[in-house]
Amino acid sequence: MKLVSTITCPFCGHRATETMPTDACQYFYECKGCGVLLKPKSGDCCVFCSYGDTPCPPIQEAKKRSRPNACCSDI
Repeated sequence: MKLVSTITCPFCGHRATETMPTDACQYFYECKGCGVLLKPKSGDCCVFCSYGDTPCPPIQEAKKRSRPNACCSDI
């Protein structure tokens, strides 16, 4: 399981590599480039699933268990 993800801001393009929480979704993330508060896109459970290059650990685990449409709240 990967515990780091690089978030790319859709507003300014700033990229930051962050450690993801293993037991919960992260709903908000403040861009370190422009300061905008990122929220998950509709249908995504967290900012890592929306803007990161790696989905959050609960979603990674769900995919391993053949539950690709699971959300963090389902786990």
